Amino acid sequence: MFALRVTVLIAATMTTGLTAGVFGLYQHTVMAGLARADDRTFVGAFQAIDRAIINPWFMLSFLGALLLTVAAAILNPGRTLSPWIVGALVLYLVVVVITMAVNVPMNDALKAAGDPDRIADLALVRERFDEARWLAWNLVRTIATTVAFGALCWALVARGQAG
Repeated sequence: MFALRVTVLIAATMTTGLTAGVFGLYQHTVMAGLARADDRTFVGAFQAIDRAIINPWFMLSFLGALLLTVAAAILNPGRTLSPWIVGALVLYLVVVVITMAVNVPMNDALKAAGDPDRIADLALVRERFDEARWLAWNLVRTIATTVAFGALCWALVARGQAG
């Protein structure tokens, strides 16, 4: 049982860290690069990136982080680890809610605008997308997943000290 507890906690930590990295890269690299692009390039590139990210590797880390953190909380009860794991879980749940309630609908609306070659007013489509709003909520996701990752790292340290 000890090996299972530790393995699940490590897997939860790794998948949360991977997700934090994805959101962070969007924040400081992908969206920063797209911000410098013309409207057609922005719309087309964002649509392509959003279609590409829905893949087994991303979903494994995004959903895996949630499921594995739940499992880690169940498998690692106690005063030493539980507050760190539960704290990470709460933060990650906030991320999932933001993703499903804000970012995904915004992404889907941009994709629904259609092929950039057939959009009459690309500037209007980009304006309606509202990059600033998307970035603000992505920053919340980035911070929350990074703090959750740190909490799970600390839970691993505490697990190591407990023996």
